[in-house]
Amino acid sequence: MKTDWIKPLIGRPGPFATVYLDATRSVEAGDKDVIGRWKAVRRTLAQQGAPDGVLDAVEDAALRPSRKPGAHGRVIIADGDGVLVDKALRTAPAVATGVWHRVPALLQAALAADEEVTALKVAVDRTGADLVLVGPGGWDAPRTFEAPHDDVSKVDVGGSRGAASGSGGAGGGDRGGSAAEARAEDSWARNADAIAREVERTVAAARPEIVLLFGDVRTVRAVHGSLVRPVAELTVEVSGGGRGAGVHEGAFAERLEGALDSYRERRREVVLSELRQGQGREQGAVTGVDDVVAVLARGQVKALVLSEDVGYDGTLVVGSEGARGPLNGRTLWIGPDPLAVATSRATLEDAGYSDGLEELPAAIALVRAAVGQDAVLTIAPEGSAELIEGVGATLRWSDGSTPHEVAATMSHDAHLLR
Repeated sequence: MKTDWIKPLIGRPGPFATVYLDATRSVEAGDKDVIGRWKAVRRTLAQQGAPDGVLDAVEDAALRPSRKPGAHGRVIIADGDGVLVDKALRTAPAVATGVWHRVPALLQAALAADEEVTALKVAVDRTGADLVLVGPGGWDAPRTFEAPHDDVSKVDVGGSRGAASGSGGAGGGDRGGSAAEARAEDSWARNADAIAREVERTVAAARPEIVLLFGDVRTVRAVHGSLVRPVAELTVEVSGGGRGAGVHEGAFAERLEGALDSYRERRREVVLSELRQGQGREQGAVTGVDDVVAVLARGQVKALVLSEDVGYDGTLVVGSEGARGPLNGRTLWIGPDPLAVATSRATLEDAGYSDGLEELPAAIALVRAAVGQDAVLTIAPEGSAELIEGVGATLRWSDGSTPHEVAATMSHDAHLLR
């Protein structure tokens, strides 16, 4: 959803290679699957004029294991300086594609932005925590926090530690055991507080969207209960896992991914709810290519929403005969300014642009303009929103010149709903 990592591509001199690839590795074939798909894409890029240096850089990235289990895709964007974007996608494309062009094919990068979540994973036990930030701006390795109180071991009832502390027989042992248990309880509580403060410091510095807390059950509950409210509201407890090797395997890894999926759905619904409300008020949201272009050109867009079938169409190409792709085959014109987007070349020329004008598939041009004004990108699942031509936008502001929506189901645009 966040696009700050895409924005440096806007205005960067091209050309670029954009690759949209099925990165799934089967148990039987292993790397051979990906190698075969990549070779076909490499030939396509070479035919479009991509130099060997760029192709070699993309190949190194494409053949490097993504460490993502199951079926998944990969988007890679590179230029003469090397690989600029290398992101895994949860959905593998039906057809692998490669485009060598003056501007990058940003639609696939938009998919990665919609799927990515900056998450802080916190594995805890009674003595400390291992923290790792994943997603955009993630850390290369976990960071360990050791809590300050180490007296966390209880004695068994009638245990030897209590008995050894005095010569008072069973009664002395009980008193010693009770004291040890009290010290352990106090240490656990203090350590949980210390871990909570460390999590709060990390959240303040790293700004994750969600905190995934797991490990020792009692410590998880104590840490969560000790967090200040803003951090506690970001935190989701995940059963299973723990500190040390093997915590990201099997069923636990699926539960972690399930927690992230739930967050993605909640985050997406915030945008779609705002879109639906704006459409209902006939203010604050627009839909349809022409209206979305109008508000993008004025820098009004808060969130660009693309229907699922548009977002996951991997057939975008740009050829000598022009551009084509989804959104009913629409094309748009762009200029050197990220906000220079229009339905015709003449419109841009009337606005004073003369150089760097180019026709692009509508989806790529829309994403480019949205990223240029720091709008978020959201993919709408089928049936979740009424989108004419598969595109809509929520707005930062409106005025008398802003297009105002009329319910599509009562208009001549109803047949265009996606």
